[in-house]
Order: sequence, then structure tokens, then C-alpha cells
Amino acid sequence: MSTPDDLHLPDFALQGLGTRPFGVYVHVPFCATRCGYCDFNTYTAGELGSGAAPEDWLEGLRKELDLAAQRLGRPPAADTVFVGGGTPSLLGADGLAAVLDAVRQSFGLAADAEVTTESNPESTSPELFAGIRDAGYTRVSLGMQSAAPHVLRVLDRTHTPGRPVAAAAEARAAGFDHVNLDLIYGTPGERTEDLQASLDAVLEAGVDHVSAYALIVEDGTALARRVRKGEIPMPDDDVLAADYELLDAMLEKAGLRWYEVSNWAASEQARCRHNLGYWLGGDWWGAGPGAHSHVGGVRWWNVKHPARYTATLADAALPVGGQESLTAEDRHLERVMLELRLADGLPLDALDDDGAREARRAAADGLLSTRDLDGGRAVLTDRGRLLADAVVRRLVS
Repeated sequence: MSTPDDLHLPDFALQGLGTRPFGVYVHVPFCATRCGYCDFNTYTAGELGSGAAPEDWLEGLRKELDLAAQRLGRPPAADTVFVGGGTPSLLGADGLAAVLDAVRQSFGLAADAEVTTESNPESTSPELFAGIRDAGYTRVSLGMQSAAPHVLRVLDRTHTPGRPVAAAAEARAAGFDHVNLDLIYGTPGERTEDLQASLDAVLEAGVDHVSAYALIVEDGTALARRVRKGEIPMPDDDVLAADYELLDAMLEKAGLRWYEVSNWAASEQARCRHNLGYWLGGDWWGAGPGAHSHVGGVRWWNVKHPARYTATLADAALPVGGQESLTAEDRHLERVMLELRLADGLPLDALDDDGAREARRAAADGLLSTRDLDGGRAVLTDRGRLLADAVVRRLVS
């Protein structure tokens, strides 16, 4: 395990810097309440006490970004910035503007940079959207999860069912062309008509991007404890598959097409470029408590607790909690795992001979497109998307 500020970036990692997409991820660790399904590195005010205020975090963030630019030498301007959490919208327009200013001052922004912030609908307003649009944000991602009140209660979500749609309209009115709504499907107690109603609300909102994720019961969460006690059942795999097919059919009919297994966009311009950077092996610096970074085959992650994060940076040291250099085998596995999830698929020549043979077998089983395989790419079929992880295992085993 590494100790703070022993980050080692070898020459091979830095040599290609700037030839690959380069993004900056900023982790905001603050939440008003904790959702029962969430295992992200987030903290409520009661959990933090007075030991780590947002002002301290922001000062630490500025120091980390300055140290990051120094450590990278002459880093490229950021092609994309993604502010996630946590609940970034709790910072308000001024706080989010200060975050982007810190990135701009340390790294600079490409002329056509995509700048995204996640937001909880309950902590947004027309004034917030107008303020962050003026500050330079180009994309907003809103956590909706469901339009059904009883589903939101199971997830411990506090927003009212209609608020995400209203927030999306406010964001568009403020000048945002690109607005995303997040859904979670497969929550115990969610009926088909509940999911249909959620999708109807999404389509009514007129957004150009939708992310939809199957509910996963993560160890250590309140949801996992409820499942363990028998209060609610585990999500059912057959229900999850049927939900996914319904999602895909309704979104496709409305003109939103999948470009990654869990993401749909109305156009190529609406796709999330920052996440595409992850999926296509780009470089990024992850700033903030617990954030992960990757440059040229070297991955590292920050210490998790905000108080330790800020204290480390107060000593002018990077808050590195650990790092690893990916082996050729690691990088191959990750490339197959990530690129295969994309609608464009994976070049067949990225597979070894055994993988290529297995790809042909997967096509015969209806999991990969035969036509695309003949054209030199491994592309998941509709059925293959439901079994994407299993297909990856076949191609790399």
C-alpha cells in the first residue's frame, strides 16, 4: 500500500500523454442523506461533524489540481470534466463555478470541452442551472431513479417523483442542450407499470440522454441489511432482463439509441464524452477523496476520508492511497470488458486467436452480430447485451 505522495509515474506512462483523451474527474463527497443502495464514498454532515467542511474540501481540491499539473509536467488541456459524487449540486452555483475555475486554472480547458455535473433534483433550481451554465458547464446529469413513490422509498430517495422532470425542464430553459436522467430498474416491489410510468416521465422531460442501471445490492449498505433480514427480496435476474428489454424498446422507439449497454443518446453529440474516455482507455486525473485516476497504464486512488484528504494536501502532498501498474494482461482484459459494452464493439484483431475463435462461437450462439464479425468487429446483439459479462469471460478465458 502506498503512503501519501509517493505517486510514481514512469516515463512510459507519460510518453503518450496528450495523444489520448484526457479528462478530469472531481469527486464531491457530500450528501444531504444517504440512499440505502449507495456504497459510494460519500458522507452526510452528521457523519463528518466539523472535521471536513466543504470550504476545506474546495481548498484541498485546488491544491491537488495544482500538484497534479506539476506532477504531469505539461499536461494537456482537459477535453472533458465530470463533477460527480456525492451530490455536487449541494455546492450551489458559486461552489460549482469555483470547482470549474480550479480545473481551468490548473489544466486549462480544450476549446470544445464537455463539462458535466451530477445533480440531485431536490438541490437544483433555475438559478443554479443558470449560474453553472454561465460558469461553463455544458451538460447536467440528474438522478431520477424512478417516478414511483414506493420505489423511491425502497431506495431511500428523498426527492418527490415529479421533481426530476421539472429540473430537466429548468436545465433546458437555462441553455443546456445536453441533459441526462438516471434510472434504476429492478427494485423489489417495482412493477412493469411502474417502470413504464418512469420511462413515460423521462420521455416527457425531453432529455437527450438516459442512463439506466440494474439495482445491485452492495455489501455494507442499508439495502443489503434489509435483504439479509428478509424484509425485501433480492432483485430477480429474469425481472431485470425483462425490464432492460422494455427500457431499450421504449427508448429506441423515442429515438434514443444505445451506445453503451447502460446508456442511450438521441445523437452522437449527446453521448457522454467523459465516460467514453473511460471506456476507450483514455487518461484522466481523479481529484477529491477516494477518486481514481489513470494515466498510460498506471492507476492510483486517493485516500477516502475528506479530513485526511485535506490534511494531506495542507502538507503539500498528493493524497495518494495506493497505485498499481497494469500488466499487459490487465490492459487486454479491461479493453475487452469495456469496449465490448459499446455499440461500436471491439475490433476483432484486439483478440488473440483463442478469443477470435470464441467470438465466432458466441456469434453462432446469437450473442455477437455475425454481420459485424464478418466486418472485423465483435458487437453484442440484443441478447448479448443481457449477457455482456458472460461474453467477456468467454473472449478472454
